[in-house]
Amino acid sequence: MTDEHPLTDDWIAPRIEALKSLELTPRRREVRRLATAMREVIDHLVTTSAGEQQLARAADQLEELAAVLRELPKGLTYLGFAEAANAGQEAGGLTPGDLEWYGFFDHSPIIGLANPLSPPMVMDFEEDRVKGRVRFGAAYEGPPGCVHGGYVAAIFDELLGSAQNLSGDGGMTAHLGVDYRSPTPLHVELELEAWLERKEGRKIYTRGTIHANGVLTAEAEALFIAFDKEKFKALLDARNESSTDPED
Repeated sequence: MTDEHPLTDDWIAPRIEALKSLELTPRRREVRRLATAMREVIDHLVTTSAGEQQLARAADQLEELAAVLRELPKGLTYLGFAEAANAGQEAGGLTPGDLEWYGFFDHSPIIGLANPLSPPMVMDFEEDRVKGRVRFGAAYEGPPGCVHGGYVAAIFDELLGSAQNLSGDGGMTAHLGVDYRSPTPLHVELELEAWLERKEGRKIYTRGTIHANGVLTAEAEALFIAFDKEKFKALLDARNESSTDPED
């Protein structure tokens, strides 16, 4: 491995531990509760065998909820980059020392507890590895009883994107290659593992695996390119401006 980076708890924590460190404010508690309920709605919707009248009644109730949500205030509710790979970068009025800087973790489509689209996936640093776990419900089905391959790839993108931080840098995905070794089952806790292979200048190489009940279901390798911070700041500023509530 080249360009090694000294790993310390203080350095690692912001990139994965931040979600656990976020203060569970009353608002955050409720938005996570709402997302959890929506995940359950989605799971029941794709598995129900209800008849026309039952579905019509449920659709009426859900449309009422959609109307309520439609009238609520809209706007950006977090700062920072909306993916784990690029956590810890300074922008706006917050710095990595401010826990609210990592509020975006709640909104990730992969690990976000406030995003009903996320499974959600959980990750931890263990020495020189990133380990994680995730359980996919029926809404993520591809082959019968198995996770859609696109979601397997998305899990790897998040997992390997976190492992790249072991290099001391964060970048964007330039290449992601996935080998599907056996079907990845639904409704089973999947065991995830990723590690840094090497770093060559701005190029960061990582690898990872997914196991189900001890069986290798998929493995992947990825190349990340350390990003230009000025270009990222321009993208971030543009996103923040366009996401402001017009009524504010």
